[in-house]
Amino acid sequence: MNNIQNLTIEKIKDGLQSGELSLRELVSNYLEEIKRKDPDLNAYREVFEDAFKHAEEIDEKIKRGDSPRALEGVPFAIKDNIMIRGKAAGASSKILEGYTASYDSTAIARLRNEGAIFLGRTNCDEFAMGSSTENSAYGPTRNPRDRERVPGGSSGGSAVAVAAEMAHAALGSDTGGSIRQPAAFCGVVGLKPTYGAVSRSGLIAMASSLDQIGPITKNIEDTKTIFDVIKGKSEKDLTSSEAKNNSHQVKKIGVPKEFFSLKDGGKEGLNESIAKNILKAVELLKEKGFEIKEVSLPTSGYALAAYYIIMPAEVSSNLSRFDGMRYGLREDGKNLLDVYSKTRANGFGPEARRRIILGTYVLSAGYYDAYYARAQKVRYLIRKDFENVFKEVDILLTPTTPTPAFKIGEKTSDPLSMYLEDIFTVPVNLAGVPAISVPFGAAPKEGKDLPIGVQLIAPWFDEERLFSIGRILEIENACK
Repeated sequence: MNNIQNLTIEKIKDGLQSGELSLRELVSNYLEEIKRKDPDLNAYREVFEDAFKHAEEIDEKIKRGDSPRALEGVPFAIKDNIMIRGKAAGASSKILEGYTASYDSTAIARLRNEGAIFLGRTNCDEFAMGSSTENSAYGPTRNPRDRERVPGGSSGGSAVAVAAEMAHAALGSDTGGSIRQPAAFCGVVGLKPTYGAVSRSGLIAMASSLDQIGPITKNIEDTKTIFDVIKGKSEKDLTSSEAKNNSHQVKKIGVPKEFFSLKDGGKEGLNESIAKNILKAVELLKEKGFEIKEVSLPTSGYALAAYYIIMPAEVSSNLSRFDGMRYGLREDGKNLLDVYSKTRANGFGPEARRRIILGTYVLSAGYYDAYYARAQKVRYLIRKDFENVFKEVDILLTPTTPTPAFKIGEKTSDPLSMYLEDIFTVPVNLAGVPAISVPFGAAPKEGKDLPIGVQLIAPWFDEERLFSIGRILEIENACK
């Protein structure tokens, strides 16, 4: 089977039903690709030995005449912070070494019920903290388009697995852009659903009011299919809710002026090739009959500052449970405090420690009101901005990232420069609205064409608008 790159979920189902496709062969092909490419790319933390056995079981079931389910036999890669029952789950951190998940996350249970096959768990920034997948305790993942460059983060392993044909689809998590940014860097599709549209039960928490599980795929249709399977309310997650069917035809597309007014692009600058491709996307949609309107999100300029107060505060709270007492790494010490100190010092990497310290600081007496409470007020204003702008337009179009993929090690010594990579994605998480990154064009860099992503943002629980406009951009990008 030499054309796995052209497969879609629908083609897999049709091939199974007609008998033209063997899952043994399909999974074997993906496992061969992993064996050949992953030693260099480091996308996988672990490849599951039982994947081939599950493929055989499904082949036999289909031969008996059973109809394929929605995701029958689709090979998935799963980010290392999403629980799969009986498998290790480590969030790419030393502090969770040896921990095995005792239950399926809700998203995994729903994939499993529809026949998905899990190939393995993928590398990520430790506890999903990062924009490059360089913060993993097990080494950086490399971009398949240029192996000297990062794949983005924190779901970099999942994005690389899909982009390098080492999985048909993947799940990642998005706290401030961690699905969309690596999708843009690797040239694949990444969806951050509405907050609460997909249950977070079984997701190792980073920042609970921001985290969201979503799919990474090669096309819009597969993204929609997977989202339709994993969405919906879960009794195990009180923040989850049923998606409302309130979609209507997109006519007006807004372009937020603040996303194009970074002075010299801020510290990094909005890359010229990215700006040109975004304008091409705007012109394409105008030619298709959509009304384009410049709009304003006036408080979006404060989003990054607010995010890097709220997120570390929640990190500080969520990661306090990892102390060496119940699971994972445990260092010996002279007394209880010494055990805590040594375990956390040796178990957490530099970025995790940095965010824990910052979060503890902003929550401390005397600083809570000055920083955390004020950041939450800014968050409310950002949400109101989106409410107001969606009274004027049906959907927003922006860049996904200010730059194409940067080189490994280029930003590790400058955390503020790294944080700026999230400048276009964090407002979405603070507001809780859905967004998708769709590949559109490329940026030439040192002899390589690096992928560019267009970000589409829709009102709450209206992912259908993202899919409708995303398809148009996808078709045009395929014709380039």
